[in-house]
Amino acid sequence: MSTTHKVPFSSLPLPPKTHILPLNLTPDPRTPSPFAFRQYQKDTPSYQRRARLLASEAHFSYVAPCPIPFPYKAAPEEGEEVKDQDNFIEKWLGDREALHEKPAAASTNGTNLTGLKIYYPSPGKRDQHLELIGLSETGLRDCLPHLHVGDAFGTLGSATLSDAFGDDVERPEAPERDVATREELIEILSGHATLMDSDEGSQTPWAPWSLRYSGHQFGTWAGQLGDGRAISILATPHPDDPELIYELQLKGAGRTPFSRTADGLAVVRSSIREFLCGEAMHALGIPTTRSLSLISLPATEVARERVESACILTRMAPSFLRIGSFEALNPPANMFFFGGGQQNGDWDALLKLGEWVSKRVLRLDGIANGEAWGKKLVLEVARRNARMVAGWQAYGFMHGVINTDNVSILGLTIDYGPFAFMDVFDQYHICNHTDDGGRYAYNQQPSMIMYALRSLLTTLAPLIGAEAEIGGKALDAGWAKDVPKEKMDEWRQKGTELAKEEMEVTMQQTCADEYGRLMHKRLALRRLDSDDESNLARPLLDLMGDHRLDFHATFRRLAYFRPSMLEETNKAALDQFIAGTLSLTPDTDRLERDRATNDLKGWLEVYASRILSERELWGADVDAEREAASKSANPRFVLRQWVLEEVIKAVESDASSGKRMLRKVLEMACRPFDPWGAEDAMDEDSLDKEIKEERRFCDLVAYSPSLVFLVGCPLAVLEGQNRGTELTPHRVQHIATTYLSVPTAIPWRKLDGFDAILASRPSGRPYERGVETKLSCLIFKAWG
Repeated sequence: MSTTHKVPFSSLPLPPKTHILPLNLTPDPRTPSPFAFRQYQKDTPSYQRRARLLASEAHFSYVAPCPIPFPYKAAPEEGEEVKDQDNFIEKWLGDREALHEKPAAASTNGTNLTGLKIYYPSPGKRDQHLELIGLSETGLRDCLPHLHVGDAFGTLGSATLSDAFGDDVERPEAPERDVATREELIEILSGHATLMDSDEGSQTPWAPWSLRYSGHQFGTWAGQLGDGRAISILATPHPDDPELIYELQLKGAGRTPFSRTADGLAVVRSSIREFLCGEAMHALGIPTTRSLSLISLPATEVARERVESACILTRMAPSFLRIGSFEALNPPANMFFFGGGQQNGDWDALLKLGEWVSKRVLRLDGIANGEAWGKKLVLEVARRNARMVAGWQAYGFMHGVINTDNVSILGLTIDYGPFAFMDVFDQYHICNHTDDGGRYAYNQQPSMIMYALRSLLTTLAPLIGAEAEIGGKALDAGWAKDVPKEKMDEWRQKGTELAKEEMEVTMQQTCADEYGRLMHKRLALRRLDSDDESNLARPLLDLMGDHRLDFHATFRRLAYFRPSMLEETNKAALDQFIAGTLSLTPDTDRLERDRATNDLKGWLEVYASRILSERELWGADVDAEREAASKSANPRFVLRQWVLEEVIKAVESDASSGKRMLRKVLEMACRPFDPWGAEDAMDEDSLDKEIKEERRFCDLVAYSPSLVFLVGCPLAVLEGQNRGTELTPHRVQHIATTYLSVPTAIPWRKLDGFDAILASRPSGRPYERGVETKLSCLIFKAWG
């Protein structure tokens, strides 16, 4: 760990010019520099918010964060006369742009190391409460160990599942410097303030930016896409490795030129999901973007299926470039599509991007002296994404939207949308409800990564062919100028022939090798036998699928298996182990117990034989060592959908208490292999309430520690409420007191939706709005 002293956000060091993306790739030619962008920001601020196609040579556009509702509700203030509507709109937006310089928080040695200035909107024009609701200690530790966050962690409160509404530990008042450092951090990471250096002649000019890219979505060309709500605000080298640059990006920071008709905002719900999952994936060893912070903007309303409040996630990665970044520069010819546009290709822009990615992003070996890089780039991207998707498959992660614009050049899991972790094993599971055809189902994920890689190769094939023609050397700018179509087609065919088969074999073999390695870890095996997948891994997954066993809980359960259980004298231990394993299903009443018992016992016999065959690879106490190895590879805590929903509801209901629960769940997600909830303790009654809640959060499905039964509740009073929606405590009190004569002093602090047992539906039909009928029992999950 570096001993570099910590500095406020505005003092994080910048990389050298050669390592800064905006200084090495091509911006929108209308704003070719931070200085030019600043002029537009002052005079015509609407320009950066208008959806438009960038010039064909552009890789990105400068754009500053401005998270405000869209369509803009620009109205004159009382007494203000509007003579020119266009000028009024520009002034209205300009007041909300970060144009006014204020002093930055000083670092511990009293200096600002970057020379960047910090700018704010006009006073009173975009002021609102900004609430820090999440900050990742692991993200800070790994990516920004030199960032000083002041007293930020103290404002989040103590991590807890059981006492989020209780009194927190009293902390001493933080020093003024720490408070100022935290306030600056929140202002910048919420998009309220912006770091820039737009002076002409600046040594390192700086302004935020959003990337241009295109892509195939669900197999159909979609034209220009780009960062429609993500804005990169800073890049900084890691203090232990100056070549490792971390780019910091705000997601939900307002409109960009790529927003199309969208508002550029994100909501608390989706932001919490990505914040937690980025760190959970890293803890599982799966390549991913990392999370830094979550900041809620409760006064900023966002219209989705319901009106929600805005939230900004800060995520980190060495690069956010995607396969779609390349596709934008050599798009498919004669491709018709709805709802967008696409520029013509630009061969020099493709060359420039490829050189940057090869040298600075992938840091490929053997290209320093003018060697060809095109094929090497494709193969390296294939290797990285193969390892990533192998991790997805081994740990039951489903991305849900593996469009080519969502596939990272670095092989990082990126853009967490409708993702899910596998519960009951189902190889055909689809986590995205809009994916009607199952294109991105669990078992299709490796194929979809291959599809994206083929798209990358298609884009680079002419360049690879041209490199081969000049003896495997790198090309110069202008390489495709005046080249006839026939020659370009020849290069394309040659490049495809040179790289396609090797790329596909590389991807398939890398994925298979990594998947095999991970499955051996999950099965606590040290020797790699070529038939382990066919004899052990695949039959185990088939067994889980046939009997609807939970994917992760079954693997964790195997840590307690001992080959000696199969001995005749240990029949009771084996029966107990099998019974416990078969309980890991939500459908115990539908389980064919005899068949499942025989199937599991047969598999365990094969597994035991395989374990015994490598005893010499372990120490004296094989069983104890294997148990420890198994537990270190199979998570006790999994970021299940019900867990996410519960955390989201807690934060949405009351951020000041919900962020304490969020902090605890983040802690569990970052240490998923720990024995949370006193895993091996048998006497649950002796556990304190926090340990009991940890145990509950490690369960397969949600359950309520207390149930309030509202018998005979008229459904008409719930008109418009669907299963799983939130009912306020006030509403439930009203229902209980009005219809059921329940005392008013019910100590409910939070209600987590409701489940209805529809045992007495009229004629067996589902509930219809407005129908005056009654449920036999309405169950409210009551907490507190």
